[in-house]
Amino acid sequence: MHDDLTRRGFFNAAGLSMILPGAAVADRPSPAAIPHALGGPAPEPGPRPGRPKVAALASTYYYLSHAYHIVGRFLDGFILHDDRGFYRPEVDIVSLYIEQFPDGVAPSAIGDLGRAKAEQYGVRLCASIEEALTLGTGELAVDAVLLIAEHGDYPLNDKLQKLYPRGRYFRAVLDVVRRSGRGVPVFIDKHLSYDRAEAAEMVSSAKELGVPLMAGSSLPVTWRLPHLEVPLGKTWQDALVASRGEIEIFGFHALETLQCMVERRDRRGQPQGVVAVTYLEGDAVWEAGDAGQWSWELLDEALSRSHTQNPGDVRQNTKDFVHPPGRPTFLQPVAFLVEYADGFKGTVLILNGHIDDTSIAARVVGDDGLPVDVSTLVYLPAPPGADFFTPLVLRIEDFFRSGKPPYPVERTQLTGGVLDAALESRIRGGVRIETPDLASIDYEAPADSGDLRAPVANPRPNPFS
Repeated sequence: MHDDLTRRGFFNAAGLSMILPGAAVADRPSPAAIPHALGGPAPEPGPRPGRPKVAALASTYYYLSHAYHIVGRFLDGFILHDDRGFYRPEVDIVSLYIEQFPDGVAPSAIGDLGRAKAEQYGVRLCASIEEALTLGTGELAVDAVLLIAEHGDYPLNDKLQKLYPRGRYFRAVLDVVRRSGRGVPVFIDKHLSYDRAEAAEMVSSAKELGVPLMAGSSLPVTWRLPHLEVPLGKTWQDALVASRGEIEIFGFHALETLQCMVERRDRRGQPQGVVAVTYLEGDAVWEAGDAGQWSWELLDEALSRSHTQNPGDVRQNTKDFVHPPGRPTFLQPVAFLVEYADGFKGTVLILNGHIDDTSIAARVVGDDGLPVDVSTLVYLPAPPGADFFTPLVLRIEDFFRSGKPPYPVERTQLTGGVLDAALESRIRGGVRIETPDLASIDYEAPADSGDLRAPVANPRPNPFS
């Protein structure tokens, strides 16, 4: 049941109040009044006046699941290594719906982590999505919805996509919205849907009903080591992401890393959309690099930021890799070749056996008119803390309090659509898949990327260093 979230020797999980450049960071111990190891002060159970009330919907809720990391941060709080110290978001989880209980545990049994958290914090445990949104009143009774349909017992299709019920959950939310005549912000963890047609319908329905919608994972807002934010409107010549993991789960993360960066390019009046996607695997990946379809130089630049690069040749290391037993979705090596509507091309390489993190390199034209290579690691601290969920929760909090998503949902729609097309290319033997449904997707990148710029950990130097 723990899927990709228990890091045993190789893989970790993935999936904000903005700290601007120049903002003060901690040069002293955190101001929290009690030791952080004790978890911070316990709030009074139940909602507090004047704070947004949030319904949490989870496919399952167990140790190290996405619900554990996201809902748990709203309930338990977390540490920020800036002047805030111990921090608990200023919204209240008032209801919790859980569809599946791990290891055959019945919903009425004691000991499930979600039930225990609900009891601890006075959260209403609900038998349906409708109850979670209405609190039994028959009308919408919350101010925001947190939708986390990640992990649990769901089938794989031929594309190796896990059929998580994000679309089904969202339709149930919209049923209550229609009946109540008002929309509230909804955050959907990771992609909108495994199916790009369903994702398009979700975005369209949200707009029709006035439902502010945000989706995505931590990678666009987690730490960038070293920090990188290319100014809006620069000319990009090329971009390459080097990543790892299961083809669908981490393929989304890698493509999201690509998109949150390249969306800032000068598109010469063209939409953000993607016109074609190609999937490559095995020796075809290296042949494409040798033929100039992706850049070996940019791969070297991206790998130079990795904290996990395996010594030796990337071709041999990926060849030597053996996927974990029962996990056929770990493949090696893999390439996604992405062709954009404005003629720009980007590449994602999944290099299991060579790296266990995600970095990006790009060739961008500088102010002097000359191309320059830039790169960064999108840093994902390992479980059990998996602290990359912290910047995501901060951004969700901002969204729930303001009603305005920090970036357009079309970014996530496009990213998920590219992944769906890539996996379609795979089952069709690596043919180029034209994507007219993705070509017209358009949006403007946010002025500030919103990545967390507070220190990763306590930055105070030791006196004897």
